[in-house]
Amino acid sequence: MNTMPQITNLRLLFSTPNPSSFFLSSFKPNPILKFNNKKIPIQPTKSLPSSYSYPFFTCLSSRKPQRYNSKPFNPNRRITTSNPGRSLKQTDSKDKKGSSSLEMADESEETKKIGVTTGFNKKRAEGRDQSKPKDLKLKVRRLNPVNTISYVQILGTGMDTQDTSPSVLLFFDKQRFIFNAGEGLQRFCTEHKIKLSKIDHIFLSRVCSETAGGLPGLLLTLAGTGEEGISVNVWGPSDFKYLVDAMKSFIPNAAMVHTRCFGPSPKSDRVLLDNPEKVNDQIKLIDDEVVKISAILLRPETHGLKDELVMKSSDISVLYICELPEIRGKFDLEKARALGLRPGPKYRELQEGRSVKSDSKDIMVHPDDVLGPSVPGPIVLLVDCPTHSHFQELLSAQSLAIYYADIPEKRKVVNCVIHLSPSLVVNSSDYQKWMSRFGEAEHIIAGHQMKNIEIPILQSSARIAARLNYLCPQFFPAPGFWSLQQTNCSNEGTDIKLCKTISAENLLKFHLRPYAQLGLDGSGIPIKAGPIEIINDLISEIPEISDAAKQVSQLWEEKEEDAVEGVTSIESDKNITEEPLLNQNTLPRCLEDITREDVEIVLLGTGSSQPSKYRNVSSIFINLFSKGSLLLDCGEGTLGQLKRRFGIQGADNAVRSLKCIWISHIHADHHTGLARILALRRDLLKGLPHEPIVVIGPRQLKRFLDAYERLEDLDMQFLDCRHTTEASLASFESNYNNESNSYENPNENKVENSLFSKGSQMQSHWKKGVGTLESNISYPIIKHLKNVIGEAGLENVISFPVVHCPQAFGVALKGMDRVDSDGQIVPGWKIVYSGDTRPCPELVEASQGATVLIHEATFEDALVEEAIARNHSTTEEAIEVGNSAGAYRIILTHFSQRYPKIPVFDQSYMHKTCIAFDMMSINFADLHVLPRVLPYLKLLFKNEMIADESDDVEDAVTVAA
Repeated sequence: MNTMPQITNLRLLFSTPNPSSFFLSSFKPNPILKFNNKKIPIQPTKSLPSSYSYPFFTCLSSRKPQRYNSKPFNPNRRITTSNPGRSLKQTDSKDKKGSSSLEMADESEETKKIGVTTGFNKKRAEGRDQSKPKDLKLKVRRLNPVNTISYVQILGTGMDTQDTSPSVLLFFDKQRFIFNAGEGLQRFCTEHKIKLSKIDHIFLSRVCSETAGGLPGLLLTLAGTGEEGISVNVWGPSDFKYLVDAMKSFIPNAAMVHTRCFGPSPKSDRVLLDNPEKVNDQIKLIDDEVVKISAILLRPETHGLKDELVMKSSDISVLYICELPEIRGKFDLEKARALGLRPGPKYRELQEGRSVKSDSKDIMVHPDDVLGPSVPGPIVLLVDCPTHSHFQELLSAQSLAIYYADIPEKRKVVNCVIHLSPSLVVNSSDYQKWMSRFGEAEHIIAGHQMKNIEIPILQSSARIAARLNYLCPQFFPAPGFWSLQQTNCSNEGTDIKLCKTISAENLLKFHLRPYAQLGLDGSGIPIKAGPIEIINDLISEIPEISDAAKQVSQLWEEKEEDAVEGVTSIESDKNITEEPLLNQNTLPRCLEDITREDVEIVLLGTGSSQPSKYRNVSSIFINLFSKGSLLLDCGEGTLGQLKRRFGIQGADNAVRSLKCIWISHIHADHHTGLARILALRRDLLKGLPHEPIVVIGPRQLKRFLDAYERLEDLDMQFLDCRHTTEASLASFESNYNNESNSYENPNENKVENSLFSKGSQMQSHWKKGVGTLESNISYPIIKHLKNVIGEAGLENVISFPVVHCPQAFGVALKGMDRVDSDGQIVPGWKIVYSGDTRPCPELVEASQGATVLIHEATFEDALVEEAIARNHSTTEEAIEVGNSAGAYRIILTHFSQRYPKIPVFDQSYMHKTCIAFDMMSINFADLHVLPRVLPYLKLLFKNEMIADESDDVEDAVTVAA
């Protein structure tokens, strides 16, 4: 996710009637770009130096529609720059300095023979483009214990999805502490402009996917912030280091994580973290001028004994105690004079707690002699008690006795208790009685509370989803919330309330300093806007949208022949018209008599690099309804997106029905949501007969999963993408002897399915045979995979290598043939997903005759050089691949986050293409309508300019895109 230079905000989204308005300003001197094999010279702007820094101002022209379907893939097409091997410096709209090395590959003769002449970044594809590792050191901040501002704040309670543990921010002027970093934390903080770059410490109440799912992405963001990057302390119970070891497989700057493990490991009493100070069963972690943070470990009891044989690190929970120093009383000048002190520096020393010698008397003056009564510092407890077994340990914690109000000799007053525990525990009578022991403390219930279930945590994204749903509910269904009936039926325990409680809401604060403001503050809680208010605003903003919504609904009522001919639409806007669809869009045989219960493609995440306000990172849910489902990529927040689309119960059913999960490559925006999905599936199927799910991915992913399974069981089997190429699968079947269970090592050429032919410079990265031992281990998993996909109605799941980074793949899903009512064989449908890639012959070959090609289109056409540098594709390149392969429909996704709402595209070549949005659900029965919706989407976003989110999102995830 390498840093992408920003472009200026002034960008017109849509076509203009004047073709001459197409231009690029301030380009490199005398470069030549080729669009559709036509050379377009771009003249430099005289006022700019030849430093090759260029902000862009781009207008899209309404060029004459071109019939791409009739044009075959041009094997000699090459996109060139004035000096392909030269370093290209680029600056963003904020004049940030940065550079990206643009290295074009020198094609060998063998490469040219197979038609790979589109430029790509060879070093990146080979994995040799890593910058020098940063020496990330912890920041040293000057603390300000006097007159400081401090509060605790609720971040991301997961109200609408209930899929991750809430996070809590402990704020000081010069320090920031985060407790728990579940999936979606970055996205939430981006929306509300909470600068995570200020974080010094991250604490985990448990080490599992629920509390730490967002940690990898957050660490990547911090590592990529600024020129030096930021390093943080991450604290966790027991064997937290296993999680860090797992992340090292895809986070190159692992040194930025300063791990601080504390407490005994699950199966021993060995204390880690250099023997931190213990007070009874309380472990002191931080003790500085502004705060003291300590921890109490909660290990679940099983029949009164600790079950060390089955306990894992994720079973250990932590109660954190945050104590601010006391506020010293007012300085009494009269007492100071009476004790012989003259005004001067000794007054300050006494105020800072140091004793001094009297100026006129032979005595020592102590702070208590001249200061009024001190005010105890506020105390906050964060309690994560996941089960009743943990609660028994909580009751026996002796070091909590000094905080209880019902013990006469108690010494410390607790002001606020934040409960991260689930409602099933919190609402129990025993837990309520325990809460009441803290006297007048304010109790914030931050666990998953049903009363807030319909409050979207990501309001900007929810607003876009509601507008899209109003315009086209067929492709953008309403979010699936847990119904009120289901909520009332859930057994959450007693309603007894023995103490003062408040349900947590996002951005709710409890002020700690200054002392005069001590208490709750709900002024920052976001204003809730429901679908009715959102739609009313939309109609007021774009009055013609009502007629457009009616016209969209009529698209499903027209005959398919009318859909092929095309009609002019939205007469109120002359610039937005539907172009005639080409005759190549004739309905494929595989879609004849297709039903709405056959196949649906749900785009859960359509952005690249890192989550943003409007687009989550890559994930595609293939819904086969009663036959099961598949996931293609699984970026952070995938589970939350599933719950927003299908509701909590529906998402659980979707996860249960998963047949396999396929991951394209090791970059974090494509797989960091995987552990959360696997953990949920494990819990949902616990105690039920089932098989481990098959995860197909690059071999580096296995290292992460193997290391992660030391924390919690993921109930999965792993299969290398190399073992699911077409040639590899054929080789396995032809060489495996079922009777002897032996594997004859095949000729290496049979196993290979490389992008480049023998002798090319890329051969060493993709042309590797599969060893005998590895094959013997993989064959049972392949056999299991064939069984489960067969049950789902799939003939094959075939991976193929693409050009992006080492071990990057695309995938083709082939549905089984069927027999129609006349006894004729109807060929099965075909879905192809490109993963991240430059255009390449393997992708074109795999996409031949595809029903749907889902292709990444990270950059607009004007940024072809940047696409080459990062081994991504432009919009035009993606469409050209689909047209060359004869794909029936093309769905563009994986857009750069510089296009927060809708990407830049040229309508003239979008006849069988559509732009993907998060939550877009495309049923195969509706594929014939898909391109005709695009002009209406343009209308919906006609007032939306390209907004640069660099204020909200650090240019971060540059380490792994």
